[in-house]
Amino acid sequence: MAKLVIVESPTKARTIRNYLPGDYRVEASMGHVRDLPASAEEVPANFKEKPWANLGVDVEHDFEPLYVIPKNKKKIVKELQTALKQADEVILATDEDREGESISWHLLQLLNPQVPIKRMVFHEITQEAIQAALANCRDIDENLVHAQETRRILDRLVGYTLSPLLWKKIAWGLSAGRVQSVAVRLLVQRERERRAFKTAAYWDLKALLAHLEASFEAKLVALGEQKIAIGADFDPQTGQLLPNRSVLVLDRGAAAALKARLTGKPWQVTHTEEKPATRRPYPPFTTSTLQQEANRKLGLSARDAMRTAQKLYEEGFITYMRTDSVHLSEQAITAARQCIQQMYGAEYLSPKPKQYTTKSKGAQEAHEAIRPAGTEFRVPNRTGLTGQELALYDLIWKRTVACQMADAQVTQLAVLLQVEDAEFRAAGKRIDFPGFFRAYVEGSDDPEASLENQEVILPPLVVGDRPQCQELTEVGHETQPPARYTEASLVKTLEREGVGRPSTYASIIGTIMDRGYAQMRSKALVPTFTAFAVVSLLEAHFPDLVDTGFTSRMEQSLDEIAAGQTAWLPYLQTFFLGEAGLERQVKTRESEIDPSAAKAIELENLNARVKIGKFGPYIEIPQGEEVLTASIPADLTPADLSPEQVEILLKQKTEGPQALGVHPESGETIYLLIGSYGPYVQLGEATEENKKPKRASLPKGTKPEDLTLDKAIGLLALPRLLGTHPETEAPVKASLGRFGPYVVHDQSKDLKDYRSLKAGDDVLTITLERALELLAEPKRGRGSKTPLKELGAHPADQEPVNIYQGPYGVYVKHGKVNAGLPEGETPETFTLEKALAVLATKSGAKKKRASTGAKTAKTPRKKTAAKKASSTGKGSAAKT
Repeated sequence: MAKLVIVESPTKARTIRNYLPGDYRVEASMGHVRDLPASAEEVPANFKEKPWANLGVDVEHDFEPLYVIPKNKKKIVKELQTALKQADEVILATDEDREGESISWHLLQLLNPQVPIKRMVFHEITQEAIQAALANCRDIDENLVHAQETRRILDRLVGYTLSPLLWKKIAWGLSAGRVQSVAVRLLVQRERERRAFKTAAYWDLKALLAHLEASFEAKLVALGEQKIAIGADFDPQTGQLLPNRSVLVLDRGAAAALKARLTGKPWQVTHTEEKPATRRPYPPFTTSTLQQEANRKLGLSARDAMRTAQKLYEEGFITYMRTDSVHLSEQAITAARQCIQQMYGAEYLSPKPKQYTTKSKGAQEAHEAIRPAGTEFRVPNRTGLTGQELALYDLIWKRTVACQMADAQVTQLAVLLQVEDAEFRAAGKRIDFPGFFRAYVEGSDDPEASLENQEVILPPLVVGDRPQCQELTEVGHETQPPARYTEASLVKTLEREGVGRPSTYASIIGTIMDRGYAQMRSKALVPTFTAFAVVSLLEAHFPDLVDTGFTSRMEQSLDEIAAGQTAWLPYLQTFFLGEAGLERQVKTRESEIDPSAAKAIELENLNARVKIGKFGPYIEIPQGEEVLTASIPADLTPADLSPEQVEILLKQKTEGPQALGVHPESGETIYLLIGSYGPYVQLGEATEENKKPKRASLPKGTKPEDLTLDKAIGLLALPRLLGTHPETEAPVKASLGRFGPYVVHDQSKDLKDYRSLKAGDDVLTITLERALELLAEPKRGRGSKTPLKELGAHPADQEPVNIYQGPYGVYVKHGKVNAGLPEGETPETFTLEKALAVLATKSGAKKKRASTGAKTAKTPRKKTAAKKASSTGKGSAAKT
């Protein structure tokens, strides 16, 4: 008989198998094997008539959850049950956080083993860690299970109670969430601040000076006895000058006059100062800080960062990636210090080992920071990793090593110079000892290059020196509205406010994007009109549910439940069924909410009203006795809707499309229109005979008001034939597509080689020579032709079967058939035989009606008092 070890994923199973004795069998549960019903279809027939059936939680009987086995997990459960029959012991080795504890508890309830059961936990998958965990198994932590289940029930109650209300009052398909809605509100609040912001202008002077053949810059800081206004003198929320600021605000004319007055006048150094400063290393990564830095440095979304980190953990490269702790074990500190000694020298070691203190609200989860696994840290370029995995491991390695390095020593330099009654200041910085900068500079990919960028060297200057002014320039500035949230800054804010758990941020941001509450633009999260409508309704009628303080207190309560300090059932009863509980609030306020008002959005500095309609947002503006309406293009957000944009949309509605001129060849009028997906040009009018006239979208960045007749003619002429390829004699063309302008080497219907145009290239003017340069470059990104792995030839036609990295993950391709890799498979484990089976299924697949019903289990819970604390010191009401 074997000992059965159950983990979450095949990758983790393969790695852990290497460190267990031969009589241990490791199987994967593929995550949760049970959950609340995802849809009405999954609710079993005998519960469908229950008033709480849509929730999947029996709120009438102690919030009993209705657990079902999803259809895609039935086969896995059967396999686990079969494996259990051949086992004389079960070891539950899921992750050590609340989610992992919950998976183990569900496995225990579902499989109901009649053999000894152990719970094994570890935060890294190495020989030493697995052996230590095996020798120190424990029972399932009921408090962690309660906390996770309470969180899951809370999320279900909020989502499934508020979402239907949004469907009725605003639009079908919207969703609300306990943490999601708070995050969306943060985006909307920031956009409101940006719309209310009033830009202010201010000017100063910049001088280029020379001394002892070295040049340096200085900025105007005072005129007479009065300081010159700088950015810090303006309110960051309004953009206007802060009250009680005794500063001089120069306009362009005053700056130009001052420049003229100072030109040719002598300069003199009046004061110099050198101030030593110490920069200390950053703590090792937590889940939140890893997501932030991966976004800043590597451009990874929170979702991609966590997916990659999960794989690194399961393959034994890093410690557990869901953690709030910045603590490092003694073996980790020793390993980091060994790396420093070997790679940088003893002088770069901190005098004594450094430990860091966790500062985030309610820090919990795993007990150590994210770091390279093992007692010796593998150097990144010797791991065999590639792509995103190598980049993220390298980031984690550098941050961990740097946290045990010596402080950086710098000297801040300041020089004041006088010319007439104007005072200028030159600032510099000298790195005296780089310390941890040698390994890690936050926000920089190349620490060595960053060292050079950080230094600002000034020539040796003393009081009385008279440098020569080579150039004097007036410089204009404008106050900038508060920056929109990026994924990194949103994660940072959520963590600072104690909203949600860092381990959930990736999925929350993904949901916000997937549900259409925000668009991603140059890394910034821009809220949509739908987001404004939903947030306005929730603020007006359910303010607590979008309040960061209230949500943070909920997280604290869940932490207290996890620690056994708060009872889970009274908490749920108060939240949902209490006097001011959610159920009563929704019933009371549903009749008070006017759908027409809920669909309306009031925006700062806009004389039109925006409404959410059945087919999307539209503007509404009274004109005499009429009310004019016009649809808002899908890619237009509140950030883009200005009075000028409203005028364009209404003008098109009242006067028809703008005529740009007549096409020189066809004699037809070319029109400029704005549709659901943005502005486009059209050749002629749509008629019964010509229902689909030629159309072309405007390239990204081209404003409708800047469009000329010649450019419109060029767009309508796309695709352009540039010439023939010298190697194949096949045509090379330029055109516009869904993802922007491109060139294509068009050899046949099934053989086309595409390249996106780069910055500086124009689809209307690009030459054959430039197109051939682009086509000669290796293809990257979406639809890449460079495979991650070549599996071999397909036996049917000898065409290649390859694995590629696509925008939505890794997939296998044969001819025109693409198929995602099955869950748990990686390019390394995927073989030609497996690929042929997946491709055959994909190519022959037909839509089938989903079979109804799902295996269910309504889990009974003993209504007993809490048990006495066990020998492990953890006690709570038992679940059976």
